[in-house]
Amino acid sequence: MNEINPHRLLSRKEAAEFLGVKEITLAVWKSTKRYNLPVIKVGRLVKYRYADLLDFVERRTVTNLTDEEGMC
Repeated sequence: MNEINPHRLLSRKEAAEFLGVKEITLAVWKSTKRYNLPVIKVGRLVKYRYADLLDFVERRTVTNLTDEEGMC
């Protein structure tokens, strides 16, 4: 099985696809500091470390929502 290198740098497009959001959403999150999602600047390019994306998803994983929290 091919493991993805956790230090691999993903483009904004790849990161957005991984998270299931639009590229502009990532740009807004960064500019408004809505989420603590680290980025790496390579010249004018913005890159995301694969391990940071995995951590971001883990921190937001909810195992049990009540009706009041949005689940019907």
